[in-house]
Amino acid sequence: MAGREDVFQQALNEGHSAAWDQDWAKAAEAYRRAVEEFPDRPKGWINLGLALMQLQRYEEALQAYQRAAALSPNDPVPFEKLAALSERLGNIQAAIQAALKAAELYITQREVEKAIQNWTHIITLDPEHVLARSRLALVYERLQQPQKAVQEYLALASVLQRSGHLDKAKQMLEKAAQLMPQSTEVKQALTLFQSGQLLPKPLRPKGGTGPIRMAQVRQVTEATVPVGMDPVAEAHKKALTRLADLLFEMSQEEERSAAERRDLRTLLRGTGKLSQQADQQMILLHLGQAIDAHTRGENEQAAEELEHVLESGFDHAAIHFLLGYLRFQSGRLESAQRRLQHALKHAEFALGTRLLLGRIHLQNGQLQEAVVHFLEALRLADLQTVPEGQREALRMAYEPLIEAHRQEQEEAMLRQICENIQSVLTRSDWRQHLVKVRAGMPSENGAPAPLAEVLLQAQSSAILDEMHRIHQLVRQGYLRAAMEEAFFALNLAPTYIPLHNLIAEILIQEEHLREAIAKLYVIARTYRVRGDVEQATHYLERILEIDPLNLDVRRQLAEDLEQNGRIREAIRVYMELAEVYTRLADLENARQTCVQALRMIQGQPAEKEWSLQILQRMADIDLQRLDWKQAIRVFEQIRTLKPEDEATRRQLVELNLRLGQVTQARMEMESYLTYLESTQNIAAAILFLEGLIQEHPQVNWMRKALADLYRRAGRLEEAIAQYDALGELELNAGNRAGAIEAVQAILALNPPNADAYRAVLAQLQQKA
Repeated sequence: MAGREDVFQQALNEGHSAAWDQDWAKAAEAYRRAVEEFPDRPKGWINLGLALMQLQRYEEALQAYQRAAALSPNDPVPFEKLAALSERLGNIQAAIQAALKAAELYITQREVEKAIQNWTHIITLDPEHVLARSRLALVYERLQQPQKAVQEYLALASVLQRSGHLDKAKQMLEKAAQLMPQSTEVKQALTLFQSGQLLPKPLRPKGGTGPIRMAQVRQVTEATVPVGMDPVAEAHKKALTRLADLLFEMSQEEERSAAERRDLRTLLRGTGKLSQQADQQMILLHLGQAIDAHTRGENEQAAEELEHVLESGFDHAAIHFLLGYLRFQSGRLESAQRRLQHALKHAEFALGTRLLLGRIHLQNGQLQEAVVHFLEALRLADLQTVPEGQREALRMAYEPLIEAHRQEQEEAMLRQICENIQSVLTRSDWRQHLVKVRAGMPSENGAPAPLAEVLLQAQSSAILDEMHRIHQLVRQGYLRAAMEEAFFALNLAPTYIPLHNLIAEILIQEEHLREAIAKLYVIARTYRVRGDVEQATHYLERILEIDPLNLDVRRQLAEDLEQNGRIREAIRVYMELAEVYTRLADLENARQTCVQALRMIQGQPAEKEWSLQILQRMADIDLQRLDWKQAIRVFEQIRTLKPEDEATRRQLVELNLRLGQVTQARMEMESYLTYLESTQNIAAAILFLEGLIQEHPQVNWMRKALADLYRRAGRLEEAIAQYDALGELELNAGNRAGAIEAVQAILALNPPNADAYRAVLAQLQQKA
């Protein structure tokens, strides 16, 4: 059945709109509807692939681009994306084949630079790739770039010599000698070859480290875990893959425009991160060596390299988890515990970290601490067995169980609990097992009961009964009685967090907001100490519902979200904090908050889009502070990231004029006009200049530019009017030569009153 064109176009438009708003999940959903309507159209698959890439769902994105490539075999873009995704996933050979295909298609379309980029990237992945180097040598020779061509011919000669093809190797050397007969490097290569010595192996160009390490990790994780993984093994794989991913990203950064990154760092000066970023080469070195050593089984060396990464100033939860894991494996429990405490704050590694910390405390004979960690691990695992809407209730149901066992003194019981939980969570099919256990459990009033009740025999009914009575009193409106009952319940469970939360909610109803906020903040801090950053952020958000202007809480919330890897949410909170500072007229702190947000997003997938939002806010703040020089620097960064933005270009012209920097203002105007003309958008260029002249009617070079644009657009009457006004401006400024030039420009357009202009021209020339 044929699809509907209107449905397809509407889905695409919805996807484009969501993509513009950086809502990639919504964009992916819309694009998926488009491909369902017309599965044989590559456009839908290409857009879907892009959205999935932004969501870091690389396997699905790969499938989307594979479909697009099959539907549009002459389009190089899907193959280029396939190369990037295969590289990201560690499939180097697939990446090379896709890049080769993209390069050949680009050459067919006469896009030589893009073909060169793909061939060059191939030799970063495989320095001895004969076909890519042959293509590069030939293209460079035709482009009359002999130095680059010679480098490729010498590399080819080395590869061919080592593979036993001596005649072909000799031909490559002869071609190099023909291109640059006086080259010392060529002469040395000929001497070595003629004497029977091996030529130097081709070096890997800059940028190939990350993909190679990713391939190593992929091979190791696939080989060592063929069936299933327990939570610790899963966290270990995630950490290793995440570090390879970080190395991949950092290697890619090395290939970016140095000028762009240097300019952005200028804005971050003084934020405390520059000294860490300055050691990026050392971080790359140690991180690569750590991954390399670990994939070879040299775990002690890998741990030492990870220590060096941390010492170099690069802090990441994956590093702490992997280092803690390695230290645990080698029996260095104190060091392992210290590192794992850092990883505990990150949701991605929380379950595996809890289990390792439980084992460490168990080995150290710290049974109460061990039980708490194992119960927390069971809670995290159990939450995965129920729907999203039931998770908060289940999370709270674990609180009395954990609290009861935090106070338990019976060693035999504590050891049995540890063994019971480990037996469930250290099996490779732990997820399926937990689902089966839950399926056999009754639920009360539709609310899921904790799986811990199957594994534990300790009772916590007393505190639950008290909580039920307090809730009844609150519902009946007896708030004072409810508070008294709550204080009585504290004797049973002084650290039971749901009880403290209930007290806070009673205080809110009684409008004792300061006391309620203090209570909620203590709860948030308690969760943070326990390593449950997600719950800590929940209570901080609750405080902000009550007191939106609480700056300390908002800043703490942003920091907690950042620690938990929820970068997009952290940026949102930072920007809200900047808005609060702005409303309070504290522009200095507002700007500094924006700088913190900008620093945080470096290296994130949507760095450009987020940077634009933050930079725009910074520019607005600088304008309010009347710090025009700083505003210019920020707008210049926005211009670099988004050259098509008219408002930014206009601001740069206006600000330079305010500072008396006429030359810079004119350069900014001409730069934007050149950009618009390069995109065949002369209408936008005319509107841009018309707007400027409304604000600056006496600026002659603006009028001249507008008159020239009118002339090129065939709007001769308007061009004549602008040249006429320009002549008046030049004459009033005493620039007779400029006035003459303006009249001559008018006459060149054959105006209807040409005789009058000739008379004016004669008068001007006579006086000159």
